[in-house]
Amino acid sequence: MPPPLPPPPLDPPAPGTRPVADAIGASAGSNHMRQLIQLRWIAVVGQLPTIVVVHAAMGIALPLPPMLAVLAALAAFNLGAMLRWRGQRRVSNASLLLGLLVDVAALTVQLYLSGGITNPFAFLYLLQVVLAAVLLRPWSTWLIVALTSACIVGLALFPGPVTLPASPDGGLSDPYVQGLLLCFVLIAALLVVSVIRTGRTLRARDAGLAAMRQRAAEEEHIVRMGLLASGAAHELGTPLSTMAVILGDWRRLPHFAAEPELLEDVAEMQAQVQRCKAIVSGILASAGETRGEAPRGTTLRAFLDGLVDEWKRSRPVRGFEYRDRIDGELAIVSDAGLQQMLWNVLDNALEASRSRVVLDAGEVDDTLVLRVSDDGPGFAPDMLDRIGKPYQSSKGAPGRGLGLFLAVNVARTLGGTIDARNEGGGATVTITLPLQALALEPDEDDD
Repeated sequence: MPPPLPPPPLDPPAPGTRPVADAIGASAGSNHMRQLIQLRWIAVVGQLPTIVVVHAAMGIALPLPPMLAVLAALAAFNLGAMLRWRGQRRVSNASLLLGLLVDVAALTVQLYLSGGITNPFAFLYLLQVVLAAVLLRPWSTWLIVALTSACIVGLALFPGPVTLPASPDGGLSDPYVQGLLLCFVLIAALLVVSVIRTGRTLRARDAGLAAMRQRAAEEEHIVRMGLLASGAAHELGTPLSTMAVILGDWRRLPHFAAEPELLEDVAEMQAQVQRCKAIVSGILASAGETRGEAPRGTTLRAFLDGLVDEWKRSRPVRGFEYRDRIDGELAIVSDAGLQQMLWNVLDNALEASRSRVVLDAGEVDDTLVLRVSDDGPGFAPDMLDRIGKPYQSSKGAPGRGLGLFLAVNVARTLGGTIDARNEGGGATVTITLPLQALALEPDEDDD
């Protein structure tokens, strides 16, 4: 029986994706080792009937005690490997090389005890070389090539205790020819399995790296946007403060005091300037330029209630319904990014809706589920496939379409997801966030 067939390793990662490739490689390596252990058990079990058939049915006297001892040793090694690699561990090239070396050694001993170079299964060494080429690093592959070549030479120089009759002229009736045919079929089948598994692993690797490269590009885009927003906030701070002072002076002028309509307009302008200043302060706070204040603790219900109230006060909201299905009073950290994310989704729904926007908040299996629905035209079919990509907007204006892009990235940072679909005559955006990511950590200094 041949040694088990492990999957191939990952190629070196592209620059800039080393942490991602390491994570993918660690996961793939662990899967490879588990499959290697499973296949070795199959090899151990498969050799038992093979030995019995050759010894009893074919009448070839094999040295059963040492051959069974090799099987027992291989089984013991596999049991140790199963215990060693239980759980998620990083599998190194040396570990995989050790597995192949053990398989080569077991095959060599079994061949020596069952005919040596005249055993048609000696061609299984070629399978070892192919496996090493797709599984190991180059220097390890050449080591396997040298070792298998030395084993072939050793089997030719030192014949074992059993001599197998070989008469190829007899055609398919000759046991040697039958063994060659079986060996060919076995090697061909295992190579097909190897190629299929290699292709599947490489496709999964490439898909994972492509997704992480896309995520890195999106995060870089967000960083650039954050820098621009922070710079704009700094620049806007001074003119907004100047406008606030001027408007305050205008309210005290006799001309404005005598005109109620003008005075009302000035008051409205002051309110809008204050709102702009609050937005600028929020941008600076989100960029890490706060005044050193500690994160503010609150409860999930209070956070959502305050978020909804402030959103309704600062927008021309119409037909809005808030459904609170929150259970209990979970302590969380008041997160400005989460607040802005939900505002972006609500703003998009408000702009698209005809007369109605609904926010439904609830908990499902330790997960916060926020569902925003509207009665607008919904998403275009091609947009649904690109939700979360920058500049994907149905408004037809240049530079738009960042709301859901930012929302998707904030949700992803918190370990959640955002799903968009058309249903009920409008659009529905579902935000799913793990409550653990929002929970307020207890202060270790507090008794």
